[in-house]
Amino acid sequence: MDVIALVGPSGTGKSHRALWVARTNGADAIIDDGILIKDGKVIGGVSAKKEKNRIMAVRRAIFVLPGHASDVRRAIEESAPRRILLLGTSENMVQKIAKALRIGPVGKIIRIEDIASKKDMEIAQYHRLKRGEHIIPVPSIELKPHFSGYLIDPIKSFFKTSASKRRRLGERSIVRPVFSYYGKLIIDDSVIKNIVHIVAEQLAHVHRVGGLHVHHVVSGDEDLGINVSLEVVFAYGHAIADAMTSLRSQLRAEIERMTGMVVHEIDILVKSLYVDTAAGHA
Repeated sequence: MDVIALVGPSGTGKSHRALWVARTNGADAIIDDGILIKDGKVIGGVSAKKEKNRIMAVRRAIFVLPGHASDVRRAIEESAPRRILLLGTSENMVQKIAKALRIGPVGKIIRIEDIASKKDMEIAQYHRLKRGEHIIPVPSIELKPHFSGYLIDPIKSFFKTSASKRRRLGERSIVRPVFSYYGKLIIDDSVIKNIVHIVAEQLAHVHRVGGLHVHHVVSGDEDLGINVSLEVVFAYGHAIADAMTSLRSQLRAEIERMTGMVVHEIDILVKSLYVDTAAGHA
Protein backbone atom coordinates (compact mmCIF):
# COMPACT_ATOMS: atom_id res chain seq x y z
CA MET A 1 0.00 0.00 0.00
CA ASP A 2 1.39 3.39 -1.05
CA VAL A 3 0.90 6.61 0.88
CA ILE A 4 0.89 10.08 -0.67
CA ALA A 5 -0.03 13.43 0.83
CA LEU A 6 -1.52 16.79 -0.10
CA VAL A 7 -0.06 19.51 2.13
CA GLY A 8 -0.94 23.15 2.61
CA PRO A 9 -2.04 25.73 5.19
CA SER A 10 -5.49 25.40 6.71
CA GLY A 11 -8.26 26.73 4.51
CA THR A 12 -6.35 26.81 1.21
CA GLY A 13 -8.57 24.32 -0.60
CA LYS A 14 -6.99 20.91 0.04
CA SER A 15 -10.28 19.13 0.68
CA HIS A 16 -11.84 20.91 -2.29
CA ARG A 17 -9.20 19.38 -4.59
CA ALA A 18 -8.73 16.07 -2.78
CA LEU A 19 -10.88 14.00 -5.16
CA TRP A 20 -9.06 15.35 -8.21
CA VAL A 21 -5.64 14.75 -6.60
CA ALA A 22 -6.65 11.23 -5.54
CA ARG A 23 -7.92 10.37 -9.01
CA THR A 24 -4.89 11.85 -10.76
CA ASN A 25 -2.50 9.93 -8.52
CA GLY A 26 -4.36 6.61 -8.41
CA ALA A 27 -5.38 6.85 -4.74
CA ASP A 28 -8.59 5.01 -3.87
CA ALA A 29 -8.75 6.22 -0.25
CA ILE A 30 -8.46 9.61 1.46
CA ILE A 31 -7.80 10.53 5.08
CA ASP A 32 -9.01 14.03 5.89
CA ASP A 33 -9.68 15.59 9.30
CA GLY A 34 -9.88 12.28 11.15
CA ILE A 35 -12.05 10.31 8.73
CA LEU A 36 -11.23 7.58 6.22
CA ILE A 37 -12.96 7.84 2.84
CA LYS A 38 -12.86 5.08 0.25
CA ASP A 39 -14.69 4.96 -3.07
CA GLY A 40 -16.66 8.05 -2.11
CA LYS A 41 -17.86 6.66 1.23
CA VAL A 42 -16.94 7.42 4.84
CA ILE A 43 -15.85 4.04 6.16
CA GLY A 44 -13.97 4.87 9.35
CA GLY A 45 -13.00 7.49 11.89
CA VAL A 46 -14.69 10.47 13.51
CA SER A 47 -14.57 13.97 12.07
CA ALA A 48 -12.46 16.49 13.93
CA LYS A 49 -15.28 18.96 13.28
CA LYS A 50 -17.35 17.22 15.96
CA GLU A 51 -14.90 18.23 18.68
CA LYS A 52 -15.86 21.13 20.95
CA ASN A 53 -12.56 23.01 20.83
CA ARG A 54 -9.61 23.44 18.50
CA ILE A 55 -7.12 21.52 20.65
CA MET A 56 -9.31 18.43 20.68
CA ALA A 57 -9.97 18.86 16.95
CA VAL A 58 -6.23 18.83 16.22
CA ARG A 59 -5.74 15.73 18.38
CA ARG A 60 -8.58 14.03 16.54
CA ALA A 61 -7.12 14.99 13.15
CA ILE A 62 -3.72 13.46 13.96
CA PHE A 63 -5.24 10.32 15.55
CA VAL A 64 -3.90 10.64 19.09
CA LEU A 65 -7.25 10.36 20.89
CA PRO A 66 -7.80 6.94 22.53
CA GLY A 67 -9.22 4.33 20.18
CA HIS A 68 -9.40 6.58 17.13
CA ALA A 69 -6.26 5.32 15.38
CA SER A 70 -7.07 1.67 16.08
CA ASP A 71 -10.58 2.05 14.66
CA VAL A 72 -9.25 3.57 11.43
CA ARG A 73 -6.42 1.00 11.20
CA ARG A 74 -9.06 -1.71 11.37
CA ALA A 75 -11.06 -0.02 8.61
CA ILE A 76 -7.93 0.25 6.46
CA GLU A 77 -7.16 -3.45 6.93
CA GLU A 78 -10.71 -4.44 6.02
CA SER A 79 -11.00 -2.18 2.96
CA ALA A 80 -7.42 -2.81 1.73
CA PRO A 81 -6.87 0.39 -0.30
CA ARG A 82 -4.13 0.36 -2.93
CA ARG A 83 -3.00 3.92 -2.25
CA ILE A 84 -4.02 6.41 0.45
CA LEU A 85 -4.01 10.19 0.12
CA LEU A 86 -3.39 12.01 3.42
CA LEU A 87 -4.39 15.65 3.86
CA GLY A 88 -2.50 17.84 6.31
CA THR A 89 -1.20 21.32 7.00
CA SER A 90 2.48 20.29 6.95
CA GLU A 91 4.86 17.47 6.10
CA ASN A 92 5.31 16.85 9.82
CA MET A 93 1.56 16.46 10.30
CA VAL A 94 1.04 13.92 7.51
CA GLN A 95 4.07 11.91 8.66
CA LYS A 96 2.57 11.85 12.19
CA ILE A 97 -0.73 10.61 10.77
CA ALA A 98 1.02 7.90 8.76
CA LYS A 99 2.95 6.80 11.85
CA ALA A 100 -0.16 6.77 14.08
CA LEU A 101 -2.03 4.63 11.55
CA ARG A 102 1.01 2.41 10.93
CA ILE A 103 0.74 2.73 7.17
CA GLY A 104 4.38 3.49 6.50
CA PRO A 105 6.15 6.71 5.54
CA VAL A 106 4.67 9.15 3.03
CA GLY A 107 6.23 8.39 -0.34
CA LYS A 108 5.11 11.47 -2.27
CA ILE A 109 4.11 14.95 -1.12
CA ILE A 110 2.02 17.30 -3.25
CA ARG A 111 1.85 20.94 -2.21
CA ILE A 112 -1.35 22.92 -2.59
CA GLU A 113 0.53 25.85 -4.16
CA ASP A 114 1.64 23.56 -6.99
CA ILE A 115 -1.94 22.75 -8.02
CA ALA A 116 -3.89 25.89 -7.01
CA SER A 117 -3.37 29.53 -7.92
CA LYS A 118 -2.92 32.23 -5.32
CA LYS A 119 -6.38 33.56 -6.13
CA ASP A 120 -7.94 30.09 -5.70
CA MET A 121 -6.34 29.75 -2.28
CA GLU A 122 -7.52 33.22 -1.24
CA ILE A 123 -11.10 32.31 -2.19
CA ALA A 124 -10.82 29.04 -0.24
CA GLN A 125 -9.49 30.87 2.82
CA TYR A 126 -12.36 33.34 2.62
CA HIS A 127 -14.91 30.52 2.78
CA ARG A 128 -13.01 28.75 5.58
CA LEU A 129 -11.99 31.65 7.77
CA LYS A 130 -14.68 34.26 7.11
CA ARG A 131 -17.67 32.01 6.48
CA GLY A 132 -16.65 29.00 8.56
CA GLU A 133 -17.10 26.39 5.83
CA HIS A 134 -15.13 23.16 5.63
CA ILE A 135 -15.51 20.95 2.58
CA ILE A 136 -15.39 17.16 2.85
CA PRO A 137 -14.58 15.23 -0.35
CA VAL A 138 -17.55 12.86 -0.48
CA PRO A 139 -21.03 13.21 -1.98
CA SER A 140 -23.65 14.84 0.26
CA ILE A 141 -25.86 11.76 0.23
CA GLU A 142 -23.07 9.83 1.98
CA LEU A 143 -22.34 12.59 4.51
CA LYS A 144 -25.79 12.93 6.00
CA PRO A 145 -25.79 9.95 8.37
CA HIS A 146 -22.26 10.74 9.59
CA PHE A 147 -22.64 14.50 9.97
CA SER A 148 -26.26 15.06 10.96
CA GLY A 149 -26.44 18.57 12.37
CA TYR A 150 -23.23 19.63 10.62
CA LEU A 151 -24.23 19.37 6.98
CA ILE A 152 -25.51 22.41 5.11
CA ASP A 153 -26.55 22.38 1.47
CA PRO A 154 -23.45 23.37 -0.56
CA ILE A 155 -25.20 25.88 -2.82
CA LYS A 156 -27.03 27.61 0.02
CA SER A 157 -23.83 27.65 2.08
CA PHE A 158 -22.00 29.64 -0.56
CA PHE A 159 -24.70 32.14 -1.43
CA LYS A 160 -27.51 32.48 1.08
CA THR A 161 -26.22 32.41 4.68
CA SER A 162 -26.61 35.62 6.67
CA ALA A 163 -23.76 37.04 8.77
CA SER A 164 -25.72 36.71 12.03
CA LYS A 165 -26.51 33.08 11.32
CA ARG A 166 -22.85 32.37 10.51
CA ARG A 167 -21.79 33.64 13.92
CA ARG A 168 -24.23 31.31 15.65
CA LEU A 169 -23.26 28.25 13.63
CA GLY A 170 -19.48 28.50 13.82
CA GLU A 171 -17.48 26.27 11.47
CA ARG A 172 -19.59 23.93 9.38
CA SER A 173 -18.87 20.82 7.38
CA ILE A 174 -20.18 21.02 3.84
CA VAL A 175 -19.49 18.90 0.80
CA ARG A 176 -17.99 19.53 -2.56
CA PRO A 177 -21.02 20.15 -4.83
CA VAL A 178 -22.08 16.72 -5.95
CA PHE A 179 -22.60 17.68 -9.59
CA SER A 180 -18.85 18.25 -9.99
CA TYR A 181 -17.99 14.56 -9.97
CA TYR A 182 -21.11 12.52 -9.42
CA GLY A 183 -23.97 14.12 -11.31
CA LYS A 184 -27.30 14.74 -9.61
CA LEU A 185 -28.34 12.11 -7.07
CA ILE A 186 -32.08 11.54 -6.70
CA ILE A 187 -33.81 8.79 -4.72
CA ASP A 188 -37.51 8.40 -5.36
CA ASP A 189 -39.84 7.79 -2.41
CA SER A 190 -40.83 4.48 -4.00
CA VAL A 191 -37.31 3.21 -3.25
CA ILE A 192 -37.80 3.97 0.46
CA LYS A 193 -41.13 2.14 0.39
CA ASN A 194 -39.56 -0.88 -1.30
CA ILE A 195 -36.85 -1.01 1.37
CA VAL A 196 -39.49 -0.89 4.12
CA HIS A 197 -41.46 -3.75 2.57
CA ILE A 198 -38.38 -5.93 2.04
CA VAL A 199 -36.97 -5.38 5.53
CA ALA A 200 -40.29 -5.70 7.37
CA GLU A 201 -41.59 -8.76 5.56
CA GLN A 202 -38.38 -10.68 6.25
CA LEU A 203 -39.16 -10.52 9.98
CA ALA A 204 -41.05 -13.43 11.50
CA HIS A 205 -43.30 -11.18 13.59
CA VAL A 206 -44.48 -9.10 10.60
CA HIS A 207 -47.28 -10.59 8.52
CA ARG A 208 -48.03 -7.64 6.24
CA VAL A 209 -47.18 -3.95 5.72
CA GLY A 210 -49.69 -1.40 4.45
CA GLY A 211 -50.56 2.30 4.67
CA LEU A 212 -46.96 3.31 3.98
CA HIS A 213 -46.03 7.00 3.69
CA VAL A 214 -42.74 8.92 3.38
CA HIS A 215 -42.73 12.51 4.65
CA HIS A 216 -39.81 14.87 3.94
CA VAL A 217 -38.54 17.22 6.64
CA VAL A 218 -37.91 20.46 4.77
CA SER A 219 -36.45 23.82 5.78
CA GLY A 220 -36.70 26.33 2.96
CA ASP A 221 -35.19 24.64 -0.09
CA GLU A 222 -33.27 22.10 1.98
CA ASP A 223 -34.36 18.50 2.53
CA LEU A 224 -33.25 17.62 6.08
CA GLY A 225 -34.34 13.99 6.08
CA ILE A 226 -37.46 11.86 6.22
CA ASN A 227 -40.15 10.56 8.53
CA VAL A 228 -41.70 7.19 7.69
CA SER A 229 -45.14 6.00 8.79
CA LEU A 230 -46.56 2.55 8.18
CA GLU A 231 -49.38 0.25 9.18
CA VAL A 232 -48.42 -3.27 10.18
CA VAL A 233 -50.20 -6.54 10.74
CA PHE A 234 -48.19 -8.51 13.29
CA ALA A 235 -48.25 -12.26 13.62
CA TYR A 236 -50.03 -13.37 16.79
CA GLY A 237 -47.82 -14.63 19.61
CA HIS A 238 -45.07 -12.00 19.57
CA ALA A 239 -44.63 -9.27 22.19
CA ILE A 240 -45.94 -6.22 20.35
CA ALA A 241 -43.74 -3.64 22.08
CA ASP A 242 -40.57 -5.65 21.41
CA ALA A 243 -41.63 -6.33 17.83
CA MET A 244 -42.22 -2.62 17.16
CA THR A 245 -38.85 -1.66 18.66
CA SER A 246 -37.04 -4.26 16.57
CA LEU A 247 -38.84 -3.24 13.38
CA ARG A 248 -38.18 0.46 13.90
CA SER A 249 -34.47 -0.13 14.59
CA GLN A 250 -33.94 -2.33 11.54
CA LEU A 251 -35.85 -0.04 9.20
CA ARG A 252 -33.86 3.03 10.26
CA ALA A 253 -30.51 1.24 9.94
CA GLU A 254 -31.27 -0.17 6.50
CA ILE A 255 -32.79 3.00 5.02
CA GLU A 256 -29.83 5.10 6.16
CA ARG A 257 -27.30 2.49 5.02
CA MET A 258 -28.77 2.15 1.54
CA THR A 259 -29.81 5.74 0.79
CA GLY A 260 -27.70 7.99 3.01
CA MET A 261 -30.85 9.86 4.09
CA VAL A 262 -31.35 10.84 7.71
CA VAL A 263 -34.39 9.07 9.19
CA HIS A 264 -35.85 11.24 11.96
CA GLU A 265 -38.92 9.22 12.93
CA ILE A 266 -40.55 5.90 12.12
CA ASP A 267 -44.19 5.77 13.23
CA ILE A 268 -45.77 2.31 13.36
CA LEU A 269 -49.50 1.65 13.69
CA VAL A 270 -50.37 -1.95 14.56
CA LYS A 271 -53.51 -2.43 12.47
CA SER A 272 -54.36 -5.97 13.53
CA LEU A 273 -52.98 -9.38 14.45
CA TYR A 274 -52.73 -12.34 12.12
CA VAL A 275 -53.54 -15.75 13.53
CA ASP A 276 -52.27 -18.72 11.56
CA THR A 277 -55.21 -21.10 12.01
CA ALA A 278 -53.56 -23.77 9.89
CA ALA A 279 -50.63 -23.89 12.28
CA GLY A 280 -53.04 -24.11 15.20
CA HIS A 281 -54.66 -27.26 13.75
CA ALA A 282 -51.33 -28.92 13.05
